[in-house]
Amino acid sequence: MAHSAEIIAVGTEILLGNIANTNAQYLSCELSSLGISVYWHTVVGDNPERLRAALELARTRADIIITTGGLGPTYDDLTKQVICETFGQRLVLHEDILDGIRSFYREALHREMPLNNTQQAELPEGCTIFDNAVGTAPGCAFTSGGVSVLMLPGPPFEMETMVERCAIPYLKRLSDETIVSHDIMCFGLGESSVEELLHDRMVHMVNPSLATYAKPAEVRLRATAKAASSTEAEAMLAPVVEEVKSALGSYVYGVDVSGLPAQCLKLLREKNVTFATAESCTGGMIAAQFTSLPGASAVYRGGVVSYWTSVKHDVLGVDQGLLDEWGAVAEPTARAMAEGARRITGADLAVSVTGVAGPDCDERGNPVGLVFVGLATPDGTFCRKLQLGKRRRDRIRSVTCNHAFDMLRRYLTDLPVEEL
Repeated sequence: MAHSAEIIAVGTEILLGNIANTNAQYLSCELSSLGISVYWHTVVGDNPERLRAALELARTRADIIITTGGLGPTYDDLTKQVICETFGQRLVLHEDILDGIRSFYREALHREMPLNNTQQAELPEGCTIFDNAVGTAPGCAFTSGGVSVLMLPGPPFEMETMVERCAIPYLKRLSDETIVSHDIMCFGLGESSVEELLHDRMVHMVNPSLATYAKPAEVRLRATAKAASSTEAEAMLAPVVEEVKSALGSYVYGVDVSGLPAQCLKLLREKNVTFATAESCTGGMIAAQFTSLPGASAVYRGGVVSYWTSVKHDVLGVDQGLLDEWGAVAEPTARAMAEGARRITGADLAVSVTGVAGPDCDERGNPVGLVFVGLATPDGTFCRKLQLGKRRRDRIRSVTCNHAFDMLRRYLTDLPVEEL
């Protein structure tokens, strides 16, 4: 049976713009991987009448309703009460949950539980309880009139942890089908270019299905299959994944990997190769993205953020005559920066970045979006010239980081490095 879902975020702070509704984005991604179609996102304030109206509408058009927020201990946390009234469920106090909340306050916060936290232990009678491993508000789920209702906490870390540990297993039990997905990650082509290359195939696919998702500076293709078993689903997906890899060629950098930094870490560790960084306009973003990964210390030697031209000369050893002739933003400078980082750290490989992230041109009149990415290797030094246009400063820096990692992974996989 195909399921349709509506996500209802409860919280006046979302409507006021104080916080972004990242929970809905996260849930939509997770539900799509389960083959559940999300057709509606709703945001409603902490108002019982408006929440009741949203629930009444949702139950007429979706068979899965997921709410986030409103499970706290304060007077305006009314999600459970309103949902139970709407669906005719009785709230009951669960003493074991209340004892757990009391223990959390005593052992983790070293104080007694406030009395108003008692309402967090009140849940619909006969519901499936979702334990909150990182907070005090448990979630829950029940089915009424053919509609499954899941209540999740609002804080993103609590919500995501509960989804992974509790909600996903619960949702999987709602279907007698097994759903398997694989993410094919590619860099160097925009979403429209990817769709154009695969359009004739994608429009006729039902099961397995193939969908594109644009991420900052890259594209993810998700192939999903439904079958009676995971073995059957995997057999259906294998030719789809291979067909996409064949169509997109070297633009595909991995399957089921979290991003280019993670793929580079995997390749560096497999080949027992170390690398270093020399960054100017990215200000240490490449190093930060890489060192956020567990195991990065095995292959990352270190880096230099050479924002000033004098640091390029004094620390990285870039020749002053070269800097006087070409300036900070130039191919010779990027090459020299990478070579300097490789030399002073003793790394096998080193990437460098120098460019104009904006919002204005540099002192030599180089335009916003002009960036040079260098890669120093035992086989010579490579450089890629980027003309990213007058985009937002953060986008230029983000795209540049991915180009640096792309050059690194191309070298490690014996692909052409400088051109995409």
